[in-house]
Amino acid sequence: MADLTKALRQLREERSRTQKQLKRLDEAIDVLGKVVSGSGGGQRNGRHGPRKLSVAARRRIAEAQKARWAKWKLKHVKKVA
Repeated sequence: MADLTKALRQLREERSRTQKQLKRLDEAIDVLGKVVSGSGGGQRNGRHGPRKLSVAARRRIAEAQKARWAKWKLKHVKKVA
């Protein structure tokens, strides 16, 4: 019975050492992740979040898209009708 008690104690000590190693590995991974992403954190897959466009830029994009659709419609609607 003493052998089992000793084995149990050794297993618990090994588990404790392993948990400490895992904690250190997690900390190292966090530090390297911050270095790779280039900033302090909150980053997902190295992305910085959605880009912000000004109202004027969105308006120019919308007008350009409307012009493209108008050009496409002129070319294709005449063929159908």
